Amino acid sequence: MIYKLHEFHKTAMAPAVAWADTARHLFTNPLSPLAYTPLSRTIAANSEMFVRLLRRYPKPEWGLDEALVNGERMAITREVVIDKPFCQLLHFRKAVDVEQPKLLIVAPLSGHFATLLRDTVRTALADHDVWITDWVDARMVPLAHGAFHLDDYVDYIREFIRFLSPELNVMSVCQPTVPVLAAVSLMAAENDSAVPKAMIMMGGPIDTRRNPTTVNDFAAGRPHSWFSDQVIMRVPANYPGFMRKVYPGFLQHASFLAMNPDRHMDAHRQFYNHLVRGDGDSAEGHRKFYDEYNAVLDMPAEYYLDTIKVVFQEFRLPTGKWSVRGAPVRPETIRKTALFTIEGELDDISGNGQTEAAHTLCRSIPSDRRKHLLAKGLGHYSIFSGRKFRETVYPQIRSFIRLVSQREADLKLVRVK
Repeated sequence: MIYKLHEFHKTAMAPAVAWADTARHLFTNPLSPLAYTPLSRTIAANSEMFVRLLRRYPKPEWGLDEALVNGERMAITREVVIDKPFCQLLHFRKAVDVEQPKLLIVAPLSGHFATLLRDTVRTALADHDVWITDWVDARMVPLAHGAFHLDDYVDYIREFIRFLSPELNVMSVCQPTVPVLAAVSLMAAENDSAVPKAMIMMGGPIDTRRNPTTVNDFAAGRPHSWFSDQVIMRVPANYPGFMRKVYPGFLQHASFLAMNPDRHMDAHRQFYNHLVRGDGDSAEGHRKFYDEYNAVLDMPAEYYLDTIKVVFQEFRLPTGKWSVRGAPVRPETIRKTALFTIEGELDDISGNGQTEAAHTLCRSIPSDRRKHLLAKGLGHYSIFSGRKFRETVYPQIRSFIRLVSQREADLKLVRVK
């Protein structure tokens, strides 16, 4: 019922949103005489605030048409290489073939679209052949495609790794660190030759018993039945996924906002002041950030509930009690894959030590093939996006991948001799 009411509200307010957007243009367009009255900026600012608070936010565009490679601008083409019901594997193909390490970026399925990692992809394109998982909004997946569980997520990752191997590096951001570690563990246990050369894990909930955050406490402090009863809803009839059970994106968005309400209120207050003063650059920065932040997707109910139970309530990965389709997940079987974990000192979503726990679990990886970084002064989002990521975190990722590749090349040379 809540989902239906949400859709009814959005639909009912659509005419008012369109009217306010028209007013905004009338009072800002340089060809309009209404743009030159003393109250023009104030009226336009109020109109835009109204629009942005009530409009629908579609999935953002990637906007990655070129990249700086070896000091030169190079055209980029985005290709869908594997198209599955709940995920697309995208390849950012360069106009000219350049020999670079392959990097699969596993984007989180936790409310936002994969475009949240746009800056991560843009930065990595300079030195890597970049691929990314682009998760599909569950409300757009017809019920005929069946359910999607956490086990299915792991299966998808294994399929993508096998498709891209050999010579593959995998980088997971936040939520997917857990299923990625499971996928590589299962492959290692099977002596699968397609195991990646390196895993880079950033701000993920490997072991949420360490320094639990508000997010962790919320998930652990309620019975599993509470989540299935209170936040799982069926998709309304106006979407292809009609009747599919989902955790709605608008609820996840509300929880995002509730984590830092003062910060968001202040950001919108500053945005309004920028509009009134005519500070276009600052206002545009706000628009770009919140166009991305406010665009959310629905998650399959089965996957969401599995994640709550397996990761946040029963801690099955760090306690060695997790099985995927009957196969035990044993990170200690990983020997050939190097490991680099990254945490933000100020991360309020995945606490310090939660990602680092992967080193304890992957104890069979030699110490000289493991590395951990606690990024000083960085929060959850800034470890994979923004200026500090580009200047402090990414150079270490690039160096780690190069070092792993060089060591493997040296070993092959020794074997030949």
